[in-house]
Amino acid sequence: MRREFKLPDVGEGLTEAEIVRWHVKPGDQVKVNQIVVEIETAKSIVELPIPWDGVVSGLMADEGQTIDVGNPIIAVDTEPDVVPDTGPEGSTEAVPSPPAEGAVEPGVHGSPAPKEERQAVLVGYGVKTGPTKRRARKPATPPPAATVASPAPAAPPPAVAAASPAPAAPPVSTPAPPSAGPARGAKALAKPPVRKLAKDLGVDLTALTGTGPEGSITRDDVHAAAAGATPVAAPQAPPQRGEERIPVRGVRKMTAQAMVASAFTAPHVTEFLQVDMTETMEAVTRLRALPDFAQTKVSPLLLVAKAVLVAARRHPMINSSWDEAAQEIVVKHYVNLGIAAATPRGLIVPNVKDAHELPLPELARRLGQLTETARAGRTQPAEMAGGTFTITNVGVFGVDAGTPILNPGEAAILAFGQVREMPWVVGGELAVRRVTTLSLSFDHRIVDGELGSLFLRDVGAMLEDPLRMLAWS
Repeated sequence: MRREFKLPDVGEGLTEAEIVRWHVKPGDQVKVNQIVVEIETAKSIVELPIPWDGVVSGLMADEGQTIDVGNPIIAVDTEPDVVPDTGPEGSTEAVPSPPAEGAVEPGVHGSPAPKEERQAVLVGYGVKTGPTKRRARKPATPPPAATVASPAPAAPPPAVAAASPAPAAPPVSTPAPPSAGPARGAKALAKPPVRKLAKDLGVDLTALTGTGPEGSITRDDVHAAAAGATPVAAPQAPPQRGEERIPVRGVRKMTAQAMVASAFTAPHVTEFLQVDMTETMEAVTRLRALPDFAQTKVSPLLLVAKAVLVAARRHPMINSSWDEAAQEIVVKHYVNLGIAAATPRGLIVPNVKDAHELPLPELARRLGQLTETARAGRTQPAEMAGGTFTITNVGVFGVDAGTPILNPGEAAILAFGQVREMPWVVGGELAVRRVTTLSLSFDHRIVDGELGSLFLRDVGAMLEDPLRMLAWS
């Protein structure tokens, strides 16, 4: 029995994903929940398991190809554990039988289905308990010989036809006039968001001519139709010598959209503070020698993170968000600390949940795990959701300072510059010290200049004298 596994929605309302790497090939034996493919959504790279035992009969998408949610990506030949539903047209498409009356698939309210009715399913996209509905098949296309300009007369009875010795003249077909769009009843090529837009604007997609790739209908086509204009495909400029075009998709596309939305929604203000990090760098050296940190990487970022957590407790409004719909400021008395991480596929911001509750050794371990997972491209959407404050470490790239853009939904973000030796006045005398620059961007709807300055001052004071972290904790 041939079964086709369709691309599921692994995030919140995602409509497409890119095939990154296949782990199987046609002819391979697969088991239930075996990882068969890696996909990249707009949020992260996700591994997909197969919900059946069987043999791979075909891969229906190539690596690097973007597939819409709901389209089949792999076909598997399985053992016939259910009787195929042969419809009125002789269809043998495999359709899972619904559970017996009173039985419920695990994960749905009720008790598990009887063992003989149990089907191996994948958590999150199991079998449906309702009756299966089959899409009507399209009518078969008539042979070319029957296509004429006007209706042909009815065929004579078989006996008369057999008695006629004269050969029939070949049918003459008149070419049909060119159509402005797809034939009525044909399914227009458009992505789900475009279909929803067309429905909202009352535009018939089957009457449009798509200007997108492979004739697909775009948002501009729908808007043009709604305005009464005829969409015209824009000529594509030939690539210039020495140029490279990189498709914007996946994580990079989502990051771009989020940054544009943040920059033009929240009024940004950035403040800078130079800090003598000499004492903090000495504390980092001493922490590395402690048994509690023997298996953990200790870096200056750890103490910067701890200083942020302590300062957020002293100034709770810095750890809040703006609720536009309710016209309220949501102050969060917990800190999900995000660390911006640069990956080959774009910038992501995973966060340490409830970082304010963690002791220093555990915070160090969690930061290390977060960084390793991000570099390996294994960060999951849940690990990037719910952040309340972000730190971006631009110092690892040799940069002193910057004006970071807020992570959407947060009120502030701190950029930590490189730590380098600089001349510094200590006790009225010039000395060489380890200095860094802190840059704090904040949403001026929530954080005014006084609050932003007090928060930044406290973070700097704790980095100049780490004992303040103990005194203010």
